[in-house]
Amino acid sequence: MPSHLGLTPIDVNRLRTVCSKCSLRELCLPAGLDQRELEAVDRLVNRRRPVKRGDYLYRAGSELQSLYAIRVGFIKSCVLHEDGREQVAGFHMMGDLLGLDAISSNRHMCDAIALDDTEVCEIPFAVLEQFSHDIPSLQQHFHRIMSREIVRDHGVMLLLGSMRAEERLAAFLLNLSQRFAARGYSPSEFNLRMTREEIGSYLGLKLETISRVLSRFHDEGVIEVRSKLIRIVKMDVLRGLIGQHACQT
Repeated sequence: MPSHLGLTPIDVNRLRTVCSKCSLRELCLPAGLDQRELEAVDRLVNRRRPVKRGDYLYRAGSELQSLYAIRVGFIKSCVLHEDGREQVAGFHMMGDLLGLDAISSNRHMCDAIALDDTEVCEIPFAVLEQFSHDIPSLQQHFHRIMSREIVRDHGVMLLLGSMRAEERLAAFLLNLSQRFAARGYSPSEFNLRMTREEIGSYLGLKLETISRVLSRFHDEGVIEVRSKLIRIVKMDVLRGLIGQHACQT
């Protein structure tokens, strides 16, 4: 199992790994594909693409060419306002699919920027559409992915609209915990690839508020904070904060 404290270096052998043998295939692909369908999907993903930390995978306004499945690393999606402020729209990790924002208009709505040295599988969208007609389960799977993204966006709207700062940050940490666990990593100990400022932008909170709440959680023994390393000590307390909110609404 890979360490949750660092990234596996990108090398040529890993770039040659096909979908049918990928450890993340259960996150990216529907279950139950037969050998012929898996071989077809292997042909669909025409290349693995490394993206260095700080580089753009794509920019807002660029034409939709491909969707991208993250194999290694972290990417943030964000929107740049006219006054120069950056609004973080999401954080994406291994097994997540990027580029869905461009399907309706054929243009990307957000910038996608690597938070770490990252590797993605590039999936040409026109070819994917054709394959989806030939493999119905693949089309259904991508519909489920799009539905999941809509639900995630709705959850963020609820965070921004009604939760206190402590509840927002608790929900954010619990969400990361669940996503790491789904990928075979520790649910209670992980590195934050994003800055405090980026977390604040995503949650609609100031940098000072994020730092204050993290310090409070640390002082109360709910979490341990060592620079970017987070260890959740009292998972039930974080869940209780969200439960209190649910009871109040």
